[in-house]
Amino acid sequence: MSPIDKPTIGLMGAPGCGKSLVANQLASMGCVVIDADALAKNVLKEGDVRRQIAQWWGGGVLTPDGDIDRAKVAGIVFADPAERQRLEALIHPQVHALREVLKREALQKPQTRAVVEDCPLLLESGIDGECDTLVYVDAPFQTRLDRVRRARGWGAQELRLRDKSQMPLDIKRQRADYVISNDADEAHCLEQTRRVFSQIIH
Repeated sequence: MSPIDKPTIGLMGAPGCGKSLVANQLASMGCVVIDADALAKNVLKEGDVRRQIAQWWGGGVLTPDGDIDRAKVAGIVFADPAERQRLEALIHPQVHALREVLKREALQKPQTRAVVEDCPLLLESGIDGECDTLVYVDAPFQTRLDRVRRARGWGAQELRLRDKSQMPLDIKRQRADYVISNDADEAHCLEQTRRVFSQIIH
């Protein structure tokens, strides 16, 4: 792969793989990370979005403060693909618009070494077409389950449901230009992240 000035790196991986860890490690190396999940959370706070979601699924999906109860919404959309598509059609255009602004700003900064697109649905949404290279963060199912059980309280059924909502993981792995195996400690992951990043910007 020929060198690219300030490349865009697409980061892929299943829930619990440690994608956020790799994103943070890349950020420490001078990359600007665009976190689609964080942007989606911000979009869910918009008044029009909250009202639309409450109209669809009732006031029970709101917290006492009037915010979106993301756990309740997740329970609806991950159990019904049609409902998930309806939610995505509502928030994804706004997320993509925010992404484009952040990426444009990042590329204008002299200190930016690369832009990292951290998006759970990178391939599904076509964002991979905007990336110069794709990195897949890999971890065994049991390792991922242990992580999400501790961090999010998910069980195996919930994790499998989330996995099922994405493109098959073996396809994502095959599409990647680089694979980082995050199946040990952070130091082991960091060593691989450094190696992959050096190859990307070489």
